[in-house]
Amino acid sequence: LFYGDTEAEKYTRNSRIAAIQAEMTMRAVELLNITDTSPQYLLDIGCGSGLSGEILDEDSHIWAGVDIAPAMLDIAVEKDVEGDLFLQDIGQGLGFRPGTFDGAISVSVLQWLCNADKTENKPRYRLHRFFSTLFMALQRGARAVFQFYPENDGQVELIMGTAMKCGFTGGLVVDYPNSKKARKFYLCLFAGQAPNGPKQELPQGLDAETPTGVSYTQARIQNQRHGKKSRKPVKNSAEWILRKKELARKRGKEDVPLDSRYTGRKRKPRF
Repeated sequence: LFYGDTEAEKYTRNSRIAAIQAEMTMRAVELLNITDTSPQYLLDIGCGSGLSGEILDEDSHIWAGVDIAPAMLDIAVEKDVEGDLFLQDIGQGLGFRPGTFDGAISVSVLQWLCNADKTENKPRYRLHRFFSTLFMALQRGARAVFQFYPENDGQVELIMGTAMKCGFTGGLVVDYPNSKKARKFYLCLFAGQAPNGPKQELPQGLDAETPTGVSYTQARIQNQRHGKKSRKPVKNSAEWILRKKELARKRGKEDVPLDSRYTGRKRKPRF
């Protein structure tokens, strides 16, 4: 089950969906509990058209995204997102080298691994394959945070039990548990313990009578559209070009031009 061309376009253009996605992404990043001020290399699982990646860009993180829907990834390419994109069914496992990522986030994806729409799709096997390869791809002490919509308690037990068998620790964080409309489930997993690092502790869920996160996020999106102050550099500016070149170097590209005082300068027209 994934989006075609028409559905992907509608999903990406829906401002309400974008606002909710941005809010849940920011909450997921918060639950990662990143204490290092330098940019981290994060994996966006089910990256879609890059809505979550835009939040990671604003926070100056480097990221890679995987998704099963080609139409969604096509839109992400058209938007010129800064992350590396991979077409992949996560139920078949991830193909990254051990210790590649400093953390991972996922929004509204995990529950689909429990969907047995085909005879060969066995949820328990697909979950085990996914979590075991994800555990290897994370650095020790890193976190993986999944916002998801469980169908029932049995599905939660299946997901959490499989993750624990693959080496993860952690648990379930529930925001606004007393609100049917605003309640959100986040599976917060720890990939072991970092050497000499602080002990991993499960974060507390948010609890308020009137959640206000979505309205704040909508204002943030409007500010971006009107060009108001953002941590993300303006496209084609000198800062943007230098950032692109630095990202290319970190990804191992060898033909990246050298930096100079002329980088990003506009050339005068010839007469």
